[in-house]
Amino acid sequence: MNIGDELRGAVRGRVFTAGDGGFEAARRPWNLAVDQPVRAVVEAADADDVAALVRHARLAGLTVATQPSGHGASGDLGEVILLRTTRLDELEIRPDERIARAGAGVTWGRVLEVAGPHGLTGLAGSSPVVTVTGYTLGGGLSWFGRKHGWASAAVRAFDVVDADGSRARVTSETDRDLFWALRGGGGDFAIVTAVEFALHPAPRLHGGRMLWPAEQAPAVLDAYREITEGAPDELTAWYELLNLPGAAPLVAIDSAFLGAGAEAEALLRPLDKITGRISDSRAALPVADLGTITAEPTDPGPGRSRAELLTELTGEVAAALLERPVDPLLSVQLRHLGGALARPSGTPAGHLDEPFALYMFGVPGEDGGTAVRARQHEIANTLVPYTTGRKPFTLLAPGERAANAFTPGVLDRLRVLKRARDPHGVLRSNFPVLA
Repeated sequence: MNIGDELRGAVRGRVFTAGDGGFEAARRPWNLAVDQPVRAVVEAADADDVAALVRHARLAGLTVATQPSGHGASGDLGEVILLRTTRLDELEIRPDERIARAGAGVTWGRVLEVAGPHGLTGLAGSSPVVTVTGYTLGGGLSWFGRKHGWASAAVRAFDVVDADGSRARVTSETDRDLFWALRGGGGDFAIVTAVEFALHPAPRLHGGRMLWPAEQAPAVLDAYREITEGAPDELTAWYELLNLPGAAPLVAIDSAFLGAGAEAEALLRPLDKITGRISDSRAALPVADLGTITAEPTDPGPGRSRAELLTELTGEVAAALLERPVDPLLSVQLRHLGGALARPSGTPAGHLDEPFALYMFGVPGEDGGTAVRARQHEIANTLVPYTTGRKPFTLLAPGERAANAFTPGVLDRLRVLKRARDPHGVLRSNFPVLA
């Protein structure tokens, strides 16, 4: 009996193996530049099906890697069983309690669409098509992180399947160590089938993108530095150098503000002095439209990314970013951190002393991405005096390790828990803590 037949005998969901119609599409990650040579793909029918798969894998000496939507894939999975949890799509919003419960296949866009009419929001990032579970297991850097901290810190409970194939509800009271690890330590310790988390008030939201031609990049960066020096926690602003296909180079400011438009515009007033603005989409936003600010692609595509955390935004850092065009990269982005993200979180993500994240993205060309990686390395190398080497887990890229995301003490604690809870290596995350 081959592995496909064995899996079909163990689960009720769909199974794909090499040679099956749909296998190539099923194994493909969100980032099409990443290859995933898996043994089989299982689309679980429900949480009981996930448990059945894990029990089968444990007895058969197999390893299961879970990717709800394929975001964050590292390509370093080996010959695993790839678990898709798209069909675990239940969503419940309890507005009186300010609580949401989302199955492992639920995207942030769906949560915001349902929570927004109640004047509530979850701690979503810039993309509406990322799943709540995958994002939260990696910590979750939100537009509202400066106000409310890591998305993982908002979690109140997880529904999981452990490495033995048993289902459980995990809270700080029922399993303190596992609850801590899942709130930002990655998916190495149990398979999360649903997550319950706190919602936050968002009766008013104002945001959008401002664009200028690239020659205004120095002036925009000067204004950005001024704005972020005194920004309240309710305001998050990103600075971005853009080199989009078929367009002249641009510079953008993306912003989201938890409050009224007049106050948001006053906080961003230094930008009004800069001439030549091409467009300004800032407006009162329904919570459901949060994902429109940066207009990130909602379909899979190839890409190479690299992130660094910056200790300060000095004139030297500005010069390094602006000394020449970002080509062949598509974007070089500065994300303002600080606020609640700089305070203790009680999660593996800890806190961020660094006030800015640098995120560099490009699409690999015929050279397989060599030029993109070289430019990212060049920028990062120039900024070494102002970077710490640490990276948020949620921004790890292929070739990096979980060790890049955690302090030594946190990494040791995660590794101890992994060995204790999954001694046979039944479960594997995109970035395993033991690697």
